[in-house]
Amino acid sequence: MNEITNGHNGSDHGNAGDANLPHDYLTFAIASEIYGIDILTVREIRGWTQENPLPNAAPHMRGVINLRGEVVPILDLRLKLGAQAEAPSHTNVVIVVAAADNVCGLLVDSVSDILSLLPKDMQPVPATALTGDHAYIAALATRDDRMVSLLDPVQLLGARPALPALTSQAA
Repeated sequence: MNEITNGHNGSDHGNAGDANLPHDYLTFAIASEIYGIDILTVREIRGWTQENPLPNAAPHMRGVINLRGEVVPILDLRLKLGAQAEAPSHTNVVIVVAAADNVCGLLVDSVSDILSLLPKDMQPVPATALTGDHAYIAALATRDDRMVSLLDPVQLLGARPALPALTSQAA
């Protein structure tokens, strides 16, 4: 039995530096579309729980949850990706990801599977689709007659601004 540590099972899957090795993506559904995110950025997958709303937050920022003492913002990918808003239910899933010193929960409709892709399986995103809020789509892949949009977690999460109260305490 392989031990799983930090989302990596010890195999060479996930070595994005070698063009001959596959890279693993966790795939999930938003409406009828399939998306994928680098499996190595996934910290955990959990059922949806009610979040605490944040005042004056962007519409796609649902609020925050307390995850074992860590405040984690919840991003509604339905809204971020332009799908019609729906109230979350017990069937929704939160994928907790970490990228660029940022931890965030991604609210999705459902988790599908893990997809192993070689770099040759990926296509660039057409330049016309890279404007505005779609700049976080890193590549497109086709598998079994379905299109998978691969998300760039660093672009998706963005940089978290430092809170003035926290930075003044650190000084």
